[in-house]
Formats: sequence, C-alpha cells, structure tokens
Amino acid sequence: MDPIERLKAASDRNALKLVEAREAGRRVVGHYCLYSPVELVLAAGAIPVPLCGTRAEPIPAAEEILPRNLCPLIKSSFGFAVTDTCPFLAASDLLVADTTCDGKKKMFELLAAYKPIHVLQLPQNQDPVSALPYWRNEIVRLKERLEREFGVVIGDGELRQAIRVLNRERELTRRLMDTAKSDRPPLTGHEMLGIMHRLGFFPDKAEGDALLGSVVEELEARVAAGESSVAPGRPRILLTGVPVGLGSDKAVRLIEEAGGLVAVFESCGGYKHVFQVDEDGDPIEAIARAYLATPCSVMSPNPGRLELIERLCREFRADGVIDLTWQGCHTYNIESYTVKRFVGEQLGLPFLQLETDYSESDTGQLKVRLEAFVEMLG
Repeated sequence: MDPIERLKAASDRNALKLVEAREAGRRVVGHYCLYSPVELVLAAGAIPVPLCGTRAEPIPAAEEILPRNLCPLIKSSFGFAVTDTCPFLAASDLLVADTTCDGKKKMFELLAAYKPIHVLQLPQNQDPVSALPYWRNEIVRLKERLEREFGVVIGDGELRQAIRVLNRERELTRRLMDTAKSDRPPLTGHEMLGIMHRLGFFPDKAEGDALLGSVVEELEARVAAGESSVAPGRPRILLTGVPVGLGSDKAVRLIEEAGGLVAVFESCGGYKHVFQVDEDGDPIEAIARAYLATPCSVMSPNPGRLELIERLCREFRADGVIDLTWQGCHTYNIESYTVKRFVGEQLGLPFLQLETDYSESDTGQLKVRLEAFVEMLG
C-alpha cells in the first residue's frame, strides 16, 4: 500500500486505539493550542491529543451559549463538548488550555463544567527578562498538576526523552513540508494539509512517527525523481494567519481550485509548529523558551511572525501571500495590516486578506476574489 494511504488508513483507527489505550490504563490529555507543552504530557506517561475544533457541525449547539459573532474555532471547540461528539475530547482525562485570546480564556471557564481543565496563564509578550521567568513558572505549575492528577513523578530524564521524541516528530513534519520547495512538488497544499491534520492523533507516537517517516521518504523520492501530480506553473502561495484543518479547509480548497498552489503554511498547524527544543540543558527552561518563542498574533509585539514569513517566502519562492482570518479573531485581523505593509513594502509581493468563517455561505464571493488574485500572479 502507498505510504500515504497507509497513514490515512491507520489514522482512521486512532479513536478506537485511544479507547483501547485508556482501557489498558493509559491517561489522555487534550490540548488546545501550540503553546501547550506536550513534552510534559509524554513525560507523565500520558497520551496528548489536539482538540481545536475545525468543523462547522457543532457550532449551532455552541451558539446557544456563546455569542454568535465569536471566532468559529472557539465555537467549534466548545460545541464538541456541548454535543459530546468528539471521541478525543470524550477520552481526555484532563484538558490543557492557555489564555491566548479573550474569547478562548472565557470559553475555557465554561468548558470546565464538562472536563477537568488546567489553564496556563500565557504572557502577552516574549521578553526574556519579564515574560520568560513567568512562563517557566507556568510550565512548572502544569508539571505539578500532572504529577498530582496521575500519581507520577516527572523527572529531568523523562522530560529529555519526551523532548527527543517530539523533536523527531517535528523534524519529520518539517521534512514533509519541505518537499513543497521543489519546482515539481509531490502534493498539492490541500493534500499536504490532509496529512498534517492526521499526525497529532496517534496514541502510539512510535507508530505515528514510523508512518510519517515512510511518507516523508516516499515524497522525497518522488521529488528526486521529478514525479508530481501538481500541474506545472501554478502560482505559489504562502498561507499565513489562523490555523486550518480538515473541515476548516475552505480557503485552501478554493485557492487551489482557482489555479494556485498553497506551497507553504506559515500558521501554527504548519511552520510555527516545527521548532526544536534544546535537548541538553535544563529541560523546563528549554521547553519554556521554545514554546514562548511561538510567533502568534496574541503576542505584542510579534516580530517573529514577520521574520518567519520573510524566510518562508524566500525558501518556498512564494509568488504571493494570503492572510486568512476567522471572523471575530481580533488579534489576527488587526495584525493583518502590519503583515500587508511588510509583504508589500519589504518583500515586494502581492497580498490578499481573507476574512471568513467555517460556513460555505461566502464561497462564491471568495472564489471570485481568489480567481482574480491568482490570475494577477500568473
């Protein structure tokens, strides 16, 4: 079987495998953001699973409690709890969340009625003098909560082993995305998104990494052989902004239907996610430094995002930049002005902002705008 099909087939069984792991005595920790340090979960002997909502189906139930004009990611995440329709949330013994935006942190207060939750108080800047010690203390506080909840002791040895495991996973993910640097990329952006979306749900990290490794080797071999199913000459797009996943992939699909190629995802499901944690020093300090450096729009100021966009535009030879913003996501919506000026004035590239939600109601309008943008690039 093709490695990609083998990965997809294995991922379809992850919910059942998670139930079996719990029945065998494993504990499960759900997390909602890239700032949640999953190394601590692994070091506690538990299974980490990502829980950010990427589907529209649970949103109506969430809107019976939450404001309708709230970000769809928040409503989708909460809706899964209200409707009890996410097997990964249902299997979680503890949720880990963090105070990124105002909408999320208030939603997490309500979510506590459904599951035990630990909320990390995230600093609003990345200053090494003031913010880093504060954030390090939050990491320690999470470590202590996990030790109490699960009756374990998390030592430096366990933390360093977890760092090595996740560094390998992130390095494989980076190599996966790097295959799109080729003039003949082996996958479309939508196909790449489908693979990346599945990677976080494997209860057995060794199995997930082995499958991912086989996919990476297959795609690198296709690049070396010049094999590609992607039509040549497509304008190459860097997609920045909010996270996307299966179910919230409307913009990716429409960009590629318009003739473009999403060559690289800058968002937290893409290149923001592939940082490395120092394996040799104090593991708590290393984890705190690496996670705090995440260039999310909740940070003020947020120069790291511009630096990452510049690097990725150069490495992936982007012809244009599209900034995706969810309706109600104020931090990304406001920061889009800064990104637009940077992309135009410093990089000299065309820029387009899309503000949308998870519904299909604006598909026609988005299609017209994207067709015009891609035509301009071509």
